[in-house]
Amino acid sequence: MLAISQLSMRFGAKILFKNVSLQFNAGHHYGLVGANGSGKSTLIKILTGEVTPENGQVSLPQQLTLGALSQDHYAYEKCLIFDVVLQGRKKLWEALQKKHALLQHESFSEEECQTLDRLEKVIEEQEGYAAEGEVAKLLEGLGIREQWHRQPLDVLSGGYKLRVLLAQVLFGKPDILVLDEPTNHLDLYSIRWLEDYLRQFEGTLIVTSHDREFLNGVCTHIADVDYGTIKIYKGNYEAFLAQKQADRELKEHTLQKQDKRRQDLQGFIDRFGAKATKARQAQSKMRLVEKLEEEMENLDLVPSSRIYPLFRFEPQRASGVTVLEVKDIGKSYGSKRVLHHVNFEIERGERVAIIGPNGIGKSTLLEILTEHQKANQGEFKWGHAASVAYFPQDHTREIQSSLNLLDWLGQFDRNLPQEQLRQILGRVLFSGDTVLQSTSTLSGGEKARLLLAKMMLQKPNVLVFDEPTNHLDMEAIEALAEAIENFEGTLLIVSHNRYFVSRIANHIIEISYEGVKNFKGTYDEYLEKQEKDLISRAQLTMSQRYEHDSAKKETSTTYSDQKRLKSQKAQLRKKVAQAEERCHEIEKNINDISARMAAEGFYQNTSREEQQQLTQQKQRLEDELLLAMEQWEIAGLELHKSEEEG
Repeated sequence: MLAISQLSMRFGAKILFKNVSLQFNAGHHYGLVGANGSGKSTLIKILTGEVTPENGQVSLPQQLTLGALSQDHYAYEKCLIFDVVLQGRKKLWEALQKKHALLQHESFSEEECQTLDRLEKVIEEQEGYAAEGEVAKLLEGLGIREQWHRQPLDVLSGGYKLRVLLAQVLFGKPDILVLDEPTNHLDLYSIRWLEDYLRQFEGTLIVTSHDREFLNGVCTHIADVDYGTIKIYKGNYEAFLAQKQADRELKEHTLQKQDKRRQDLQGFIDRFGAKATKARQAQSKMRLVEKLEEEMENLDLVPSSRIYPLFRFEPQRASGVTVLEVKDIGKSYGSKRVLHHVNFEIERGERVAIIGPNGIGKSTLLEILTEHQKANQGEFKWGHAASVAYFPQDHTREIQSSLNLLDWLGQFDRNLPQEQLRQILGRVLFSGDTVLQSTSTLSGGEKARLLLAKMMLQKPNVLVFDEPTNHLDMEAIEALAEAIENFEGTLLIVSHNRYFVSRIANHIIEISYEGVKNFKGTYDEYLEKQEKDLISRAQLTMSQRYEHDSAKKETSTTYSDQKRLKSQKAQLRKKVAQAEERCHEIEKNINDISARMAAEGFYQNTSREEQQQLTQQKQRLEDELLLAMEQWEIAGLELHKSEEEG
């Protein structure tokens, strides 16, 4: 259990939170949410010891370990990627290093033999002999292919270096895992893998993310930083939104009732307070008014730190029916090929999401289509009357000047009056004197909102976005999704935010190492098709194992053949039922262990040795379950084949 007591923190004159006391319990997964600037990252830094709070304290039991995602990849630049991950388990890494050094000796003293024996025990306790497979699995899941595992960290780009550091903290298996925006540098595939991994994490998880689908999939609780405090809600992000809204409405209703009651009492006091016959009653009602006012003060509706911008994209004119044609586009950087034979067509009104692993060339393709880079081969053509507004990942490239916000936006339409420029800036939450601040002082989220203001001013009929949600808070993401839904033009977007893509896309283009796939439909429909394709391929493989002939031949069967087939089917049905029962039995045992480990006080009241035994037992059961499910599938296919033949 991680507890905070009477915690207070401010940023300049702004109070982030005051006198907050709460605890993060073992086995629970907490999503830390709040508007940009509300104090989420500050709280993370307080929990990890990077920042000292103004008041209050953080308590962590001595026997528990806390792991946090490091951003300092420079400390590991020359280390092998595999070794960087291994260092996440400090005791194991030190034991392996000492063992390696000792094994360089030609002969061993008795003392060195004893040291080796102690090191072997440490390596065994730290599950060192399974470490190689575990590290490889983590790296592969995060999109770092096997060919890079034994290369130095500095061969990777910045985003991939942070993936290695994420693998490092996951490999450490801390009791409490603290992750600040772990999905920022991940593609959709890696985010889904991480979500599955964290869902099975048995310790305490505290995570921030702007991806609401990720929070829905991972979190059992939400810690909301708002109104100058932190409140914990039970359930995932959707449940939190509903509960918070209900709490606010209840508070407003209570205040209204109390205010009406106060006014009624005050009316009586004003009318009869001066009359001797009513003076006693007036005094009594005055005390009631004072009590009501005190209660109302405690219910004071402090303004939320969450503010929604108002994005609106209104095309000046419509484009032609065919908006974009891409033919055989290819791009290489030296010997590295990122795009190869890319072909597709976009029609007016389509909302196209380009997906694929990081490094495959999605952003490069957008840079080519917006003429910021040139392709090595192929061509593209924008359709009749297509006017394009582009939101690139590199905001600094777009906002390089030291102009104030008003002058920067005004340069894109010299004829637009200042009043209208201020209105546009006001919609993206720049108002009053803030429009006179220099663009050089803006944060990442503020730059993103300023670029969106420029796109609104341009009145395009084609919007091109490259990772627009990276620096936006939940409120801005929601407002942008709504604006795109109401946009009457065409959209082309690269994004790793699944909620965003699921909500707006109606055409999916997947770029992979195997080529380009075009899918006309939503992201959810695309995922459903992928699952069906995977199942079909698996069934085909299993069928081939049993030499299943899809082109059946008509054969006549004798009575004895029919009797034999009937007996065979009965045995197969029994086999399928037993296999299914075995799967359910293993699942029940896994759930029992999970429930025991998630129980209140488990980690405080259970020895480390017993915790380890239960973890190993659960892992063995999960391996057994995979095997049992495969046997169930095989038995099912055998029965299906038998029924088709009979």
